Amino acid sequence: MKSRVFDFLKQSRTANRNNHLLNHIETKPKDLFDVFINHRGTDTKRNIACLLYDNLSRRNLRPFLDNKSLKPGDKLFDHIDRAIVSSKVSVAIFSPNYGQSYSCLHELALMMESKKRVIPIFYDIKPSQLDILIDRDRCSEEVIERFRWALDEARHTIGLTFDSMKGNLSEIVTVASDIVVERLMELEVEEDNNM
Repeated sequence: MKSRVFDFLKQSRTANRNNHLLNHIETKPKDLFDVFINHRGTDTKRNIACLLYDNLSRRNLRPFLDNKSLKPGDKLFDHIDRAIVSSKVSVAIFSPNYGQSYSCLHELALMMESKKRVIPIFYDIKPSQLDILIDRDRCSEEVIERFRWALDEARHTIGLTFDSMKGNLSEIVTVASDIVVERLMELEVEEDNNM
């Protein structure tokens, strides 16, 4: 990872500010991901989610996005859960239909339970509008409470907001990518300080 981050930082406008942190970045095993991208495909797969994945990949990071990272034969939940647990940072892209997806809510809950650094992006939705919209007859009350807790944690996490009618998609993707890189570097420094 050290060389991948270094390559990105040479090109980054924030290189001068972050160069002193490069010495703390270490290489991770190839089966791990740097960042997990949680999103509702029907709302965001063809715009912000794929653009964020591509931007992070160009920065030599290893993002996980279901349609880009899964291969035929992969066990869906096993692979996704492993990617969440192995990633240090997660990006949760909340959108109007997010709460209708059991998978999105499960992933968010696992991210929060794993104490991941979660970067919320509120895409055409306000934090106060986050709600569980899945059929509650499909889930136990315990699962609903787990999802409610995770959404509450997300509501109270500083994030980015984006209005697709007014905003610049390229700008939000760049800002989110910069934040992911900064958080990864902060985590590496914290790990080194704890050793």
